[in-house]
Amino acid sequence: MSLAIGSHPGHDFLTRGDEPLPKSLPQVGTLVQFPQPMPYGETYALQRQLQEDRIAERRRDVLLLLEHLPVYTLGRSTKSEHWSCGEENLRRAGASLQSVDRGGSITYHGPGQVVGYPILKLSHYCSGPKRYVWSLEEVLILTLLQWGIEGYRIEKNPGVWVRWNHADAKIAAIGIRIDHGVTIHGFSLNVDMDLSPFSHILPCGLTQCHVTSMAELRQSTVSASIVAQQIAQEFTRVFNIQWMSLPPDSIEQRHHDHRLTSTPPLHT
Repeated sequence: MSLAIGSHPGHDFLTRGDEPLPKSLPQVGTLVQFPQPMPYGETYALQRQLQEDRIAERRRDVLLLLEHLPVYTLGRSTKSEHWSCGEENLRRAGASLQSVDRGGSITYHGPGQVVGYPILKLSHYCSGPKRYVWSLEEVLILTLLQWGIEGYRIEKNPGVWVRWNHADAKIAAIGIRIDHGVTIHGFSLNVDMDLSPFSHILPCGLTQCHVTSMAELRQSTVSASIVAQQIAQEFTRVFNIQWMSLPPDSIEQRHHDHRLTSTPPLHT
């Protein structure tokens, strides 16, 4: 059975598709918040290792919350017309380029945007990927409400939207992948960032896609670190998970140690 829900007049709203699981005791997961913007390649390698560990039941579920150094990521649906200005011009704008194995098209990440990478065993929280995307959107919508911002869904366009200058504007993007029942990649929320890099692309492959941020909507500065904390709180509510915080250097050291132990010795 499907249930259609909505929160903004004039649109058809995303159908949940998958039913929620019955309420149970909270899961326990690891929360890692990075204080400084991170290179994309480094955090992608960390995601991959965490996902392998979760598939092998070597660790709990993990949520990484961070900001990135400027980067354009090209998902599996990216077409050449989505970034017709070309690779050289994008790099000239001061951003790196990274092809990734998530769903969706091209998007931009940079300082002042909170990015979340949940590494979760999906069956503990959702009956399928549609419900998972719906739940991620719900986390972001509830976070925006804490700032007096009303976010909503638009059917067939995953992410969170707001009204800005009498038009729909995208404030949060979602792109995921699921391997052996464990999620990777995640979401990004535009908090207080330079939006001009979005003008070089068709964000998420959508024509006439307006992009905005929390700071632009409020016409004031917004702390990305505070928003990240609020996202973690809303994640607890929506996913019924309790967080144990770990410092980034702890989880990065474990990743480094795993790479050393998994590398065959050199023979001379």
